[in-house]
Amino acid sequence: MKPITTVLFDLGSTLIYFDSNWDEIMDRAVDGMHRKLLETGYTLDPAFPAHYLAVAREYNRWREEELVETPAQAVFREVMAGYGYPDLSDEQVREALTARYSTSQAHWHAEEDAIPTLQALRDAGLRLGLISNAGYDEDIQTLIDKAGLRPYFEFIISSAAFGLRKPHPRIFELALEALGARPEQAVMVGDILETDILGANQMGIRSIWIKRRADLTAAQITLEHIQPAGAIETLADLPDLLASWNSSLDRSPTTT
Repeated sequence: MKPITTVLFDLGSTLIYFDSNWDEIMDRAVDGMHRKLLETGYTLDPAFPAHYLAVAREYNRWREEELVETPAQAVFREVMAGYGYPDLSDEQVREALTARYSTSQAHWHAEEDAIPTLQALRDAGLRLGLISNAGYDEDIQTLIDKAGLRPYFEFIISSAAFGLRKPHPRIFELALEALGARPEQAVMVGDILETDILGANQMGIRSIWIKRRADLTAAQITLEHIQPAGAIETLADLPDLLASWNSSLDRSPTTT
C-alpha cells in the first residue's frame, strides 16, 4: 500500500448542503422557468412544467441504469421541440436553464468545515480533485464558485461535461490521470454508497463515506454489499483520518 497523495471529493451533500425540500424546490424552479419562457414570447400550455419534469425524471431513471449523462440542455431541447421549437440557439437554452437553476442554487450552501478542511489538506501537501454527478455543468460551476471552493482544486469534472456518471470507472480514471495518481495513492470522499463508495472500491481507490447528510436508515441494506474503507461524521474528521492512515504506512516494515 502506498501513501495517500490525492483526495477526490463529491460535491452535493459532501462539501455543500441543500437547505430545503428538494422536490418542492424543483417544482418551483420549473415553474419559474415556465414563467420566464412565457414572458419571452414562447407559446406553452399550463401543462408544460409537469411535462418537463416527467421527461427529466425519465432521463434521470435511465442515467442511473446506464451511467450515461444526458445534459440538461438536451432534455430542454427535446421538450421544447415537442412544443414546436426545434431550433433554439445555445443562448436561448442557457437563458431558460439559468431561470430554472437560479432557484435551486439559492438553497445550496458550503458546509462550515469545507474550506478549513480543504485548506488543511492542501497544507499537508495533498492534491485535490472533485467529481460531481450532475445534469448541468454550468450549475455545478456556479455552485463551486458560490461556495468558494474552486481555489482548492486542481481538477474538477461533472458528469454533464464528461458524459458518464459515477460509479463508472472512466470518470475516476480521468481524475487520477489529471492528478498524476495511481488508485492506491488516492481516496474518494462522498455521501452516496452506490456511486461514490462503489465507484472508488471498484477502482482500488480507498473510499471514505461521509455520513452527515446520508440517509443512514436506507444505507443499512446497502452496507451489506458496499463497504467503505473508512467513515467520518464531518469533513473536519478527514485530515486526522488520512494522517493516521499515512502514519500507519510509515510504521509498516512492508511498505513499498
